[in-house]
Amino acid sequence: MAVKVSIENFENEVIKSEKPVLADFYSDSCIPCKMLSPVLSQIENKYQNKIKVAKINVNFNYELTEKYEVQAAPTLIFFVDGEETERLRGAVRQDEITSIIEKL
Repeated sequence: MAVKVSIENFENEVIKSEKPVLADFYSDSCIPCKMLSPVLSQIENKYQNKIKVAKINVNFNYELTEKYEVQAAPTLIFFVDGEETERLRGAVRQDEITSIIEKL
């Protein structure tokens, strides 16, 4: 199950994660975010031993949104060893996400 992340637990859940992290910057009122949600669930089930999925609500986590320059939801940011390695914006296809995961 995806981990809900806020400024309080971001460092432990994302930066210090032993696994690569797919951080989903989303909004509850965003239609593309809702379309992407089942795709991320499938990815999480398929790659549960390889990657952690973190959900970050842009409406409640302004500090993180600003720090990572997230200008639109959904934005997917991939972190490896606490560093951003890749970024996708919008309602992307599952194969776009899995191709990045396979490279990690």
